[in-house]
Amino acid sequence: MIETVQQGLEAEGFKVSTAKLCKWFEVPRRSYYYKSVKAKPKLQERFVEPIKEMIEENPSFGYRTVAHLLGFNKNTVQRIFQIKRWQVRQRPIGFRPRVQALPSVAKIPNERWSTDLCRIWAGKDGWAVLALVIDCYTRELLGWHLSRSGKASTAEAALEQALISRFGTLGRVQEPFLLRSDNGLVFTSRSYTALVRGYGLKQEFITPHTPEQNGLVERVIRTLKEQCVHRTRFESLQHASRAIGDWINFYNNQRPHQALEMATPKQTYLNYQLAA
Repeated sequence: MIETVQQGLEAEGFKVSTAKLCKWFEVPRRSYYYKSVKAKPKLQERFVEPIKEMIEENPSFGYRTVAHLLGFNKNTVQRIFQIKRWQVRQRPIGFRPRVQALPSVAKIPNERWSTDLCRIWAGKDGWAVLALVIDCYTRELLGWHLSRSGKASTAEAALEQALISRFGTLGRVQEPFLLRSDNGLVFTSRSYTALVRGYGLKQEFITPHTPEQNGLVERVIRTLKEQCVHRTRFESLQHASRAIGDWINFYNNQRPHQALEMATPKQTYLNYQLAA
């Protein structure tokens, strides 16, 4: 600041000493003359380059995910993120009122599943509807179906795929468990509710206008959009279906999950089976 003012005065024909300007602005002269001797942080390229390549390919990955996938120390990766300013922008922390209700969590696999719908732009085929079903314990994305129709048949197809994926066949489950969803027309339709009852599941509806009560599947949808949908311009329904299928396979089998102690959803289910 002092230097800028001094240059401005000189341009107008006034020459004022640095000492006088410091006195006017009540700035200690030692502060003006101070120059940091701290060396710039040194980064090892053997860490920087692989990290850069991964976040260029997957910009929404945080430092924990990157560290796990590359096999690096997470503190090293976090420091590189901070120095390079690659840190994913965090939402501001503040008070937000929440409805007092049971969250969509489970203590064992097949205790509670969760389902929801979202819209996907499919290029020449226009808007499509994606139905997802996840296990709230393993976070595994068990079933999904992408269709131009937002009718109950789309959600039904996703649920049946989930049952086949988990149990290997369609049929009434041996032990009934909960299926959580919102109160949309699809999930409250006669066709869908009859199908759910037919397979021995129990429907569980969230409080109206409180999507946070179905937070696990909502978070999966957000991750899917950040890491796949928003990064790809789908040309058709077939293109979208292929890309989403590839991402879901990556999510279930390769992507580490912080809530699962950096294991994948598939690993979590297999570990539970081995321990049972």
